[in-house]
Amino acid sequence: MPPYDPSAFPPFAVTVDLVVLTVRRHALCALAVRRGEPPFQGRWALPGGFVRGDEDLEGAAARELAEETGLHAHAPAGPTAYGAHLEQLATYGDPHRDPRMRVVSVAHLVLAPDLPAPRAGGDAHSARWAPVDSLLEQAPDPGRDGDLPAPLAFDHAQILEDGVERARSKIEYSSLATAFCPQEFTVGELRRVYEAVWGVALDPRNFHRKVTGTPGFLVPTGGTTTRQGGRPAQLFSAGGATLLNPPMLRPEA
Repeated sequence: MPPYDPSAFPPFAVTVDLVVLTVRRHALCALAVRRGEPPFQGRWALPGGFVRGDEDLEGAAARELAEETGLHAHAPAGPTAYGAHLEQLATYGDPHRDPRMRVVSVAHLVLAPDLPAPRAGGDAHSARWAPVDSLLEQAPDPGRDGDLPAPLAFDHAQILEDGVERARSKIEYSSLATAFCPQEFTVGELRRVYEAVWGVALDPRNFHRKVTGTPGFLVPTGGTTTRQGGRPAQLFSAGGATLLNPPMLRPEA
């Protein structure tokens, strides 16, 4: 067998792209940045960038999130400023996904409670929260000639779609929906998370019975709140359970 020759293989770059999801005004929203540089200058995209030679993938994902938006997230095992959940989503390696060169992207999924307005930075011209439906529907961009549809840059529409489906499926069998909630929340607030992520209406009584009857899912904090109006509602925090048995099956829309 001939000796290994690294020069026989073409070089390629590695990037991280971030699907950052939160619930704002009872809608599932994703973080989008408007690119300030070519390629796809002026188009909306997911936040992300190239992995540096001295950092691992999760470190690159956390750095890009902070640089382009001013937001911070860490892996689930560590403390977080916003209670954010960060996990690796999938790898995308189509040879033609980036016109500059061969680029392989390792996408990450970030879930967090209602986050503040993002701050654009890096090579991003601006940043915003947008309902995922509007981003995936490729809504017309008034800044383009003829008001033509402006899809997300690169293959980011596919990455976003995959991230949304990951979130929708995981809250069926895990406690991940609580990552969208503040440290203390009501059952009604948690139900609205499920409704926003799944895009369906749930029966309040059945939902309450399910989540409070699943051992380790929710833990009463002993407090109440009237922030929803009406009678005081009991406050809960996320329990230690990571799997729901039986699962919370997603209704058909």
